[in-house]
Amino acid sequence: MRILIHEEYDSLSKWIAYYVARKINLNGSSPDNPFVLGLPTGSSPLGTYEELIRLNKAGKVSFQNVVTFNMDEYVGLPEDHPESYHYFMEENFFKHIDIPRKNINILDGNAPDLEKECEEFEKKIGEAGGIHLFMGGIGVDGHLAFNEPGSSMTSKTRIKTLTLDTRIANSRFFDNDISKVPETALTVGLGTIMSAEEVLIIINGYKKARALFHVVELGINHMWTGSMLQLHQHGIIVCDDEATMELKVGTVKYFKEIERHHLENLPELSS
Repeated sequence: MRILIHEEYDSLSKWIAYYVARKINLNGSSPDNPFVLGLPTGSSPLGTYEELIRLNKAGKVSFQNVVTFNMDEYVGLPEDHPESYHYFMEENFFKHIDIPRKNINILDGNAPDLEKECEEFEKKIGEAGGIHLFMGGIGVDGHLAFNEPGSSMTSKTRIKTLTLDTRIANSRFFDNDISKVPETALTVGLGTIMSAEEVLIIINGYKKARALFHVVELGINHMWTGSMLQLHQHGIIVCDDEATMELKVGTVKYFKEIERHHLENLPELSS
């Protein structure tokens, strides 16, 4: 597992955007050979999305041959609801880039048969050839997507009941009224994430420091589902200094030293 520690959020976001863009460009994508990208919502990826939009408009990367799969969606929220993940992705990313609409895949939280919706989502990922790079954020309790503490480490896309902690944390987006936060969501599973060729997790800010500590310095634990990244052959955590406050000084120095070159040199981009 690689850990890249940036001084602040802006440089973290820029590095990730360049990394993703370079992966797309190196793939030599075509309609018959698309680059398959897993995407998150939330505050953590916003800076990355802004930078990817800038790179797209500058002609440094195209999303014409990129297929995306989003991590999750609330159950019962209309797609045009300001807090639905359909709305989030449209407003913060998709409407600003050149991705074909048919290449966008987001779980339908209003599907008449939610279990079938989850099964079909897994099937679509398989038909696309699997996910090349799955980008994600992490919750303060260490969860990935809506794989709450206690989730199976081999789980697939499914319906998930949200914990009280998650609903309280997300109530800030619903007028601080927990009664407005959906109690269930559709989410990719930990097994779904682990099946990607590469997984990149964004962890920023002091409020995520405890989660980073559990994910990096303690063992694999289904109560801190992000810790499963320790088992991935190509797992990357990109974090900022604030998020490392619970790590040992030696741990921080070690990863900063071995990744110094990567932090000082952004990948070259060729459009």
